[in-house]
Amino acid sequence: MFITLAIITSFLLFITLLPMAYSQHYLVRGCDFIRLQVFYIASFIACVAGYFAFNNATDFLYIVAGAVLILFLQGKWIYPYTWLAKKEVQSASKHIAHSVRIMSANVLMSNHNSEQLISLVDQHQPDLLITLESDSWWQNKLSVLKKDYPYYIECPKDNRYGMHLYSKFKIFDAQICQLIEDDIPSIHILFASAQGVKMQAHFIHPAPPSPTEEDSSRPRDSELIMVAKALKNPTRPTIVAGDLNDVAWSRSTRLFMQISGLLDPRKGRGFYNTFHASYFFMRWPLDHLFHSEGFKVKRIKRLAKYGSDHFALLTELTFENADQQSLETKSAQHKQEEIQQLAMSKADKRKVPVFEKS
Repeated sequence: MFITLAIITSFLLFITLLPMAYSQHYLVRGCDFIRLQVFYIASFIACVAGYFAFNNATDFLYIVAGAVLILFLQGKWIYPYTWLAKKEVQSASKHIAHSVRIMSANVLMSNHNSEQLISLVDQHQPDLLITLESDSWWQNKLSVLKKDYPYYIECPKDNRYGMHLYSKFKIFDAQICQLIEDDIPSIHILFASAQGVKMQAHFIHPAPPSPTEEDSSRPRDSELIMVAKALKNPTRPTIVAGDLNDVAWSRSTRLFMQISGLLDPRKGRGFYNTFHASYFFMRWPLDHLFHSEGFKVKRIKRLAKYGSDHFALLTELTFENADQQSLETKSAQHKQEEIQQLAMSKADKRKVPVFEKS
């Protein structure tokens, strides 16, 4: 028993320390994903080894010490997302009726249970629905949503990087860009909330570091940093959402938040693990939503299964600094902005669109 526990503890300590390296190889960065699982296993080992140590098997104290070190190191990364930590974003006032409800769903291109996803949309009525991995088949099935979502942007692809956006809110401007890699799109929009506050939203889905995708996390990290730099000190309320193929507590996600100044409403509320939907013991938070200051959280909810390997994530925010915003009135300039084509013919595909106030 001692040898078995010692080997497991040594391995767990190794994969705990490995992500401290600055290597972007997928084997190194992949250790970021399993911090929760390592924490749980180390907790079990600490209890088992502690039992033996309590019964005068003093050699097991070394295993206890190793397990406690692992718990401390892993706990530092995941603690901000537990309910024990301080909330980074305040809860919304109960009397605020208007909100921005965003639903993000990685549909899994091979999944054809469109009825279940549409049922979730009907049930939760998001104002903005972003689908990822959606191809032409999904575009055809989701066309029934257009009666309730008059504004939409379609970018079907058969490479698992298709993306569709459906909005109840009026979209004034939109661009589809390939920021880092060809055939991996992102969607960027300027829209107005129910309060009339103009906001910008950016939906991204960078490639993951994995043996079947990218040997390195460099493309993913580069896209995150590119978006973060473009959105630093935004002049409008700003939202970033999507499947980042990165966990909330990773070094790259932390750097994204540090550079952009955007906030994570999950901090202090929970992990909201959205992947993998089929394996409860191997789940981590891959689908994200970040926002600028001024928003408060009404609710965050991981929705029911619908056949994908991801759960859909629903985030409802209120913008309670509306009184500090100069709510824009219709002018000739704004009228011209409203009738702009939702196209990217004049857009720089390698630049993050930022819809600055004029």
